[in-house]
Amino acid sequence: MMTTQTLSLPRAFRFDGWFLRLSLALSGLLALVQMAASGLVGTDGYYHVKMAALMRADLTPDFIWLPLTILKPESYYDHHWLFHVLLSPFAGGNLILGGQIAAVVFAAAALAAGGWLLRTQHVPGATLWTIGMVAASSAFIYRLLMPRAQSLSLLWLIVAMYLMIERRERWLIVLGLTYVWLYDAFPLLLVVAGVYFVAARLVEGQWRWSVLIYSAIGLGLGLVFNPYFPQNLTFIYHHLIAKLDIASVKVGSEWYPYTTAQLMENSGVALAAFVTGAFALGWQRQRLSLPAAFSFGLSIVFGIMLLASRRFVEYFPAFAVLFCAFAWQPVLAERQFGRRLVMVLTVIVLAGAAYNVYRTRDLLQNDLPAEQFAGASEWLTANTPEGSLVFQTDWDDFTRLFFYNTHNVYTVGLDPTYLQRADPDLYYLWVDITQGRGLDLSSAIREHFNAEYVVSDLKHKAFLERAEADPQFEEVYRDENSVVFKVTD
Repeated sequence: MMTTQTLSLPRAFRFDGWFLRLSLALSGLLALVQMAASGLVGTDGYYHVKMAALMRADLTPDFIWLPLTILKPESYYDHHWLFHVLLSPFAGGNLILGGQIAAVVFAAAALAAGGWLLRTQHVPGATLWTIGMVAASSAFIYRLLMPRAQSLSLLWLIVAMYLMIERRERWLIVLGLTYVWLYDAFPLLLVVAGVYFVAARLVEGQWRWSVLIYSAIGLGLGLVFNPYFPQNLTFIYHHLIAKLDIASVKVGSEWYPYTTAQLMENSGVALAAFVTGAFALGWQRQRLSLPAAFSFGLSIVFGIMLLASRRFVEYFPAFAVLFCAFAWQPVLAERQFGRRLVMVLTVIVLAGAAYNVYRTRDLLQNDLPAEQFAGASEWLTANTPEGSLVFQTDWDDFTRLFFYNTHNVYTVGLDPTYLQRADPDLYYLWVDITQGRGLDLSSAIREHFNAEYVVSDLKHKAFLERAEADPQFEEVYRDENSVVFKVTD
């Protein structure tokens, strides 16, 4: 049964000096990690920061840079539109520095939101539990420091938890609408609502249909009242269909699972938090609380997702720590026993956080250099016609090429399925060419892709051997990490 509510601002959303201080402390800690990177963390951030820079002049710029894919100009949909809007204030000068600062700010806000949720529910040691999220997983911190939407996605879901627990369901309409604009992972709001629905039934014996209804209304409004409607619906269809057949196309590594050894190494503390939280549930004399049941369900659901795909490492550690905090809440409230436990927990958490800071800094130092493709992009800008298509040998090279060079357009980028869904034959021809297969690579590039220039990293050995042996490939530029060929007649 729906309750009558007003849309007055919840008290917990009003200014809180504790939240600001915690956010600043987390920003400092995350900045220490970020400083180990020579550029932006990961690959996609280069695209996002460049888009944010372009959107400072136009909130819906014409996107011309992937004309052979489902993101061609007439069907383009920015499925991170609100993220790019929020990123744009950081994209006014040095784009790499701005992207790094934005990543730190967004990640700190997401982590602080977890502490804020615990504080609103009167969980002892909310600050310490928040630091526990830093200790939970090095892979979690690494991915939060990417200038991508996942930090804000986590923030949105934590706010959703608060609204559901506090029975402020009507605000889910606003949250759902903006989540659609923010990130294409917006169906996760329905997942969270579904878990809450089950938890409320089990703990309180009530069917809370309102959380499902208001969440669905918000998402529906976000899809319809969208800057890119109706192209967004077509894109979502293609995007989902492609991921249902992930085995047919080699996509980014984030779509594949970790090995057991990798998961234990990079998220062992998060797994331990979940196990100790489950242990605490059996220790309690009190009835299971709704927040504990809710976070327990979320930990299970996102844990299963993590086992299927490593991209969900940006959610599971946070929910595992929140569950552990809610599960231990009654025990920590008992002063005599709780104080000793808090002292032990403090030492463990601080040691874990320090280790993860060190480990994540080490991971960042192994990222590709920021200047990857900078030289090749500069040469292409100076020596090719504006708007001419450049054939590249790897789909994920697009982000850096786009970052440094919007003078040209490109074959494929962001996701290989975007080309595969637009033209399957052209996609598989592109795969064959990049792997050095086929009788006449130069003719195929000219005739089927209408490209006169090819840019490649130096790792595509089979293609490079074919190109160097073909007199119709003229090498016009080379540096320590890339090469440009002109395809002659």
